[in-house]
Amino acid sequence: MFTLRFDMRAPHTPAADLYGAAVDMCAWAETRGAVMAVLSEHHGTADGHLAAPTIFASAIAARTSRLAILLAAVPIPFWDPVRLAEEMCALDLISGGRVSYAFGIGHRAEEYEHFGVEMSTRGKVADERLALLMRLLAGESVDHDGRRVTVTPSCTSPSGPHVLIAGGTRAAARRAARHGLGFISQTAMPGLKEFYEAECRANGHEPGVVQLPAPGTPTTVFVADDVDRAWDELGPFLLHDAMTAAGYRHGDDTVASISRADTVAALRQTGGPYQILTIAEAVGYLRVGRPLPLLPLCGGVPPDIAWPYLERAVMASERT
Repeated sequence: MFTLRFDMRAPHTPAADLYGAAVDMCAWAETRGAVMAVLSEHHGTADGHLAAPTIFASAIAARTSRLAILLAAVPIPFWDPVRLAEEMCALDLISGGRVSYAFGIGHRAEEYEHFGVEMSTRGKVADERLALLMRLLAGESVDHDGRRVTVTPSCTSPSGPHVLIAGGTRAAARRAARHGLGFISQTAMPGLKEFYEAECRANGHEPGVVQLPAPGTPTTVFVADDVDRAWDELGPFLLHDAMTAAGYRHGDDTVASISRADTVAALRQTGGPYQILTIAEAVGYLRVGRPLPLLPLCGGVPPDIAWPYLERAVMASERT
């Protein structure tokens, strides 16, 4: 059992090669233990981080039949809610309801400049756009800014796609609770789960799914026959991914997936978010009931290098 995450960073590998390989990997892996493909979203990056997750998700959905797909996190202040509702409904139809969404508010000032959105009002903008989006996804006709808006065709899912809120603050938890949505936190802030649950009940909702990072749990795993050789081969790609992701956060070390390593040797330290396991270690990890979090093309790993590591992860999955 494993998940596949794709960020599509391509600092040195042709992006077209990575996009084609990612779709092939999803189609191959869904019959071999993959439970979900997770697609992230960022804009205007030097290494081409995935900027069009709904389009990419549609390609994956068309090549698969049962693989769940999660877009996380989608920064809702950058999206027109009417257009987003239309794309989500179309993708819901294409996928047969297999695509879900975790909405956030974004954290890179560069992206707010990219879209011409004022960052200081992002919370208010997110609340307004989310409220409109949820009504449209539910099939309502809405009077908005002096116009009548109706999204057609409607979703195949009766109440629209599954939606959660992503974030690591009380404001994010409160946003999820206000709309009766599940909550994914990138941080393990003490009391955040309890705060979310209390806010849900205060807003007349039963608490939804809550996902908090588990201490010491990796967020990017590869499976190798020879771990030393694998670090020599993969290390520069993993380091690019780690340093780029850390650069997005500008000193925020509360996010579980962030490493401040600036060398491959430092990144390799035991217990960090980036880990390369032997098949036996991967089997042990799986046997405690956790899916392997795979990032097969991490940092632009060329597909011909990435495939054998994915195949070994499948071998470990099949042994449990």
